[in-house]
Amino acid sequence: MSGPLYAGVDVGSAATKTVLIDADGRRQARDVRRSGADLVAAAAASLEAALRAAGAERSRVARLFATGFGRSVVAGADETRTEIACHARGAWQHARRAITVLDVGGQDNKVIELAADGRQLGFRMNRKCAAGTGAFLEEIAHRLAVEPGELERLARAAARRDVRIGSYCTVFAATEVLSRIREGASLPELAYAAFESVAQRVLETGRVAAESDVVLTGGVAEHCPILAEILGGKLGRTPIVPPEAQSVGALGAALFAWESRSAGGTGAGA
Repeated sequence: MSGPLYAGVDVGSAATKTVLIDADGRRQARDVRRSGADLVAAAAASLEAALRAAGAERSRVARLFATGFGRSVVAGADETRTEIACHARGAWQHARRAITVLDVGGQDNKVIELAADGRQLGFRMNRKCAAGTGAFLEEIAHRLAVEPGELERLARAAARRDVRIGSYCTVFAATEVLSRIREGASLPELAYAAFESVAQRVLETGRVAAESDVVLTGGVAEHCPILAEILGGKLGRTPIVPPEAQSVGALGAALFAWESRSAGGTGAGA
């Protein structure tokens, strides 16, 4: 297959994501990897892997937009866009109606309100503490001496679902886990409590309108479906989890690149 490609690279605090779409706006490939300490290398490797998956050379990338907290380090980026703008654009692409986007990232979470035509009506972010984020779940997994990927399986095995981790600070929450262990809480109960805590912190970040559909994005949403279930119980309606929820921001960046095609050329770096 030939023709131009449009790339979005989202360099997040925990993971770097790349999405490629074609001239018709259709997704062709994606890559997700840990950001690590070298953001420049992570961005370059992610783009290269996505191109390899698409069977394409770098010269086919007509426009590349970068986003995420590390967006300024993406080599060859034509433009950058904010995380809020890209998550909003990517999420609306899946829903195409008025929605509230709940994004659970590695180090922060976002609540974004969108009108039926995709316009942003407002947003809130939690950047003061890692509570309500993927980093919080990793810290709890560390305290429980299990792999983060095991938390979902453990949580589903919880006999009781009324154990709570109420601290707003990740450090204090980890200490609170030790208290719950002394009180006799089991590993599955504590794993479930960790997801319940994330859901509660996300909802406390910003208001979710009663009439709005909810779209849940981020790595936790993609890999831990139990979070959507817990949020659904609290909201009274099941959130929409897009396919490849972790790379919704990168998709949004790619869509912005595609929509800018009339302003740019058709070769690399245009």
